[in-house]
Order: sequence, then structure tokens, then C-alpha cells
Amino acid sequence: MSDRIFGCIGLLLAAFYLWAAWIIPDSFMVDVVGPRTFPYIVGAVLAITSAVFILRPDPEPKWPGLRDLVELAFAAAVMFLYAWTLPKVGFLIGTVFATAYLTWRLGSRPLGALTTGVLTSGGIYVVFHLILGLSLARGPFGY
Repeated sequence: MSDRIFGCIGLLLAAFYLWAAWIIPDSFMVDVVGPRTFPYIVGAVLAITSAVFILRPDPEPKWPGLRDLVELAFAAAVMFLYAWTLPKVGFLIGTVFATAYLTWRLGSRPLGALTTGVLTSGGIYVVFHLILGLSLARGPFGY
């Protein structure tokens, strides 16, 4: 039953997402793909996978325990906090802490998690900002 409820929620979300993609205005620069194609693809995949949950539910779904749900809630809170503080602390600092926390919760030791956070943040910064020239959130130190 819980799979079917989850599938129905997914279908409603897919319908909303497809509607939101449908009302995206056309830009003055017309290309072959257009601005709605990727949202249409995401909405269609969400609708198809939700229909699978409705039509072929798991007979005995296994729900995570309370401890796992708390871990998921903290991971989601870290991601929301990361998105909220990114314009204030910048990409490098925010990514170090978010990556270090998530790596630590996945089983790394604290020093290893911090090292992973520093290397991940620096590596992404080098590839996306220095090599590809993309703009990343600037922090209080200008990077």
C-alpha cells in the first residue's frame, strides 16, 4: 500500500512538473531542443517510474528504522543548509563542510572526511571555475 501511495504522490508531482515545464516561455533565441525539452524528459521519467510503483508494488516493503530516518533527516538538513549558506560563505568553504559531513556520516573517519571535503571542493573549483570558466558562489575571501 505504501508503494502505491508513493507512486500516486510521484504522479501528482510529475503532473505539476510537466505543467510547470509547459508554461516556460520561449526565448528569443530558438534552438532545436528548446528550453522545455529537459524538463519534459524529467517529468516523463518521473511519471513512468511512479506508474511502476503503482502497478507493481513491493509486497513487503522494508522501511528504514528510526535511526536511519534521523540520519536521512540530518543529511537533508545539511543539504538545505548548504544551499542556504552558499551565497554567504562561498562555494569552497560551504562545499568543504557539506562534503566532510556527508562523507563522515557514510563511514569515513573525521580527518579523512575533512580531507575528502577539502580535495572535493578544490577539485570541483579547479575544474568548473579555473578550467571551464564557470561562475561559482564567491565567499567572504573572494573565491
